[in-house]
Amino acid sequence: MKLSIPFAGVLFLLLSCGQKPVQTTYNQVDKRPNIIYIMADDHAEQAISAYGHPISKLAPTPNIDRIAKEGALFQNNFCTNSICGPSRAVVLTGKFSHTNGFRMNGNKFDGSQQTFPKLLQKAGYHTAMIGKWHLDGFPQGFDYWHILTDQGNYYNPDFIAINEKTQHIDTTRIEGYATDIITEDALNYLEQNKHSDKPFMLMLHHKAPHRNWMPALRHLNKYDAVQFPLPDTYFTTHEGSLGSKNQLQTIYKDMYEGHDLKMTKEKGSSELAYNPWTTDFDRMTPQQRSIWNAAYQPKNDAFHEANLSGKALAKWKGQRYLQDYLATIAAVDEGVGKVLDYLEKNGLAENTIVIYTTDQGFYLGEKGWFDKRYMYEESLAMPLLMKYPNHIKPGTVVNALTQNIDFAETFLDYAQVDIPKDMQGKSLRPLLEKKIADANFRDAIYYHYYDYPAFHMVKKHYGVRTKRYKLIHFYDDIDTWELYDLEEDPQEIHNQIDNPKYDAIKAQLHKTLNQLQAAYLVTDKEMEKVSKKSIENHYKQFEKLRGYTGTSYDPITDTDKKL
Repeated sequence: MKLSIPFAGVLFLLLSCGQKPVQTTYNQVDKRPNIIYIMADDHAEQAISAYGHPISKLAPTPNIDRIAKEGALFQNNFCTNSICGPSRAVVLTGKFSHTNGFRMNGNKFDGSQQTFPKLLQKAGYHTAMIGKWHLDGFPQGFDYWHILTDQGNYYNPDFIAINEKTQHIDTTRIEGYATDIITEDALNYLEQNKHSDKPFMLMLHHKAPHRNWMPALRHLNKYDAVQFPLPDTYFTTHEGSLGSKNQLQTIYKDMYEGHDLKMTKEKGSSELAYNPWTTDFDRMTPQQRSIWNAAYQPKNDAFHEANLSGKALAKWKGQRYLQDYLATIAAVDEGVGKVLDYLEKNGLAENTIVIYTTDQGFYLGEKGWFDKRYMYEESLAMPLLMKYPNHIKPGTVVNALTQNIDFAETFLDYAQVDIPKDMQGKSLRPLLEKKIADANFRDAIYYHYYDYPAFHMVKKHYGVRTKRYKLIHFYDDIDTWELYDLEEDPQEIHNQIDNPKYDAIKAQLHKTLNQLQAAYLVTDKEMEKVSKKSIENHYKQFEKLRGYTGTSYDPITDTDKKL
């Protein structure tokens, strides 16, 4: 492994070979649109100010919002499987997890299968993948790729790429902040390809704001003075929802105090409290760590002086989480602004489709949670903003039920490439160009989560969502159904599965669910059950990994509960 190679040198090595001399005018011959697909990791819809959530009003994202102002904002876009790797596989293939074979993190993605980058490449596009890949194996169907190892790290991350001279795969550590490095890499790619005769398709994938939410050095104190509103459901007791009772993703119970919340062991010390994944901080340079400690020391000392407990401590942890999470997004928003500015400055904006999205939604304290996985709205909802001047009217709002299963088809449609019949989504182009009414696009969406027993211990489940109702089946070591009326109960607190008032609706939802599973060729409605021993071992491993003892606030008893 090569370490600490200057970033500019790495880019020169990876990008300079065989390139044409820099020109001064944009001269793409093939006038099919360029495509820039920007995907963050775990960026909640609630944290994008274009969506108008109270939290985002205090931490706006003006550059991401530009895409919606100049194009379209999707209000009902959803993922098919709310977890990182599977969502990426769906985007690439236009197929559900059970069809593309990548159901859960840890599976191996079959890179030889059909993907939309391969089809674009074959049709004459220059294709690139930069940033977080998170699919086992190396990217295929890309003329250039430069990817983070596994999940990646915020500071001084390791990147994998093909060495142009040796044609070997090299891993290189680049000093700096991951979001900034990925943005600059993308800008260099655009600079090298802006005069190509070919249109380009760039997938720009950020690590941020994935756990453990480490802001850039310039943003370490960005929201220290802001008091963010914690969700009304922050202390939910999960009554009526057996599927959500035994999860391990509650902020005030399951977050690692040092690694996630950057809490220190005692006043006056910079030593982190429980920090099981030490590489995130150990890889920082002495100068970076010094700046970090100087920013966090005063606020951590103030926390120790406050000597909080019970509900007050639980609320403090929620605030620290939101402050770090939203400060981490700040660099992503700045990067989006740089890309948009570059396109405008270089005459590329008019013929370039720009998409901003994330791999799934995320919890910002709703039901007391962080992370994703569930079919509940916060993790199911997948923000989507898209602009294409002269083709998508500025300020367009799309209310149709859409999913990440539709992305590949949309890109192929705009690129004038035939959409394969075995893809399972639909092009969004008719919606964007108002050639079809939102209500006529899709009546319901299908969802299926498989990753259990695993980290956070969210049960396997599948379900259907219509414009107003949602039906979920949790299965494996349990067998329980939940039904929610999203109009009457948008926070999904009141399970109506046993309410006779909803019997007719329940019957119709079951019928719709069966129809969707038949249409999508679902054969794994209930996979092989895991053993009780395996489940117990996973809980024990998590308790061991949690690594600290003490108390956690219990909203049921309104007291501290010993862990």
